[in-house]
Amino acid sequence: MLAASVRSLSCPREPLDASSDSPNPGVPTRDTQDPTTGDPLAGGHLLAAISTSIVRILRDHYGRGPMKAKTYALDDIIVVVMRGSGFTRLEQTIMDSGEPDRVIAMREDFQRVMAKLYRETVEELTGRRVLAFLSQAHVEPDITMEIFFVDGPLEGFGVVEITDPN
Repeated sequence: MLAASVRSLSCPREPLDASSDSPNPGVPTRDTQDPTTGDPLAGGHLLAAISTSIVRILRDHYGRGPMKAKTYALDDIIVVVMRGSGFTRLEQTIMDSGEPDRVIAMREDFQRVMAKLYRETVEELTGRRVLAFLSQAHVEPDITMEIFFVDGPLEGFGVVEITDPN
């Protein structure tokens, strides 16, 4: 029989080290704060800041962004789901020629180029180190997912863990 347990939701956030010895030099050492309260971003404000920041990066570097973006956080995983990025004329031409896989490969190459900036942004907003970053693009429907695994659970976002007691 399987049993469910809820892991603790409390975990102090430690500031990132931006010293030259840091694995991520240049990443700010302070948490990004809620401008109205001065507290670190949390809950929906944190999720909105992550969505907005990732979309801004796409618009600045890709020339366009998605029509919709949602960010989910669960324990130590952050998932940004973007829908309706629209295709550039180049991408649409390639897809019309019957080669949508080339468009996916091109978008994946772009995400690899942007990985460092994405990681630094999530680290700055959450106060957590990104241990792994995964990206997946899909053509029809037009969905892109950015998945970040961080070094500890985000406060306020828990998980139900199913375990086998035997």
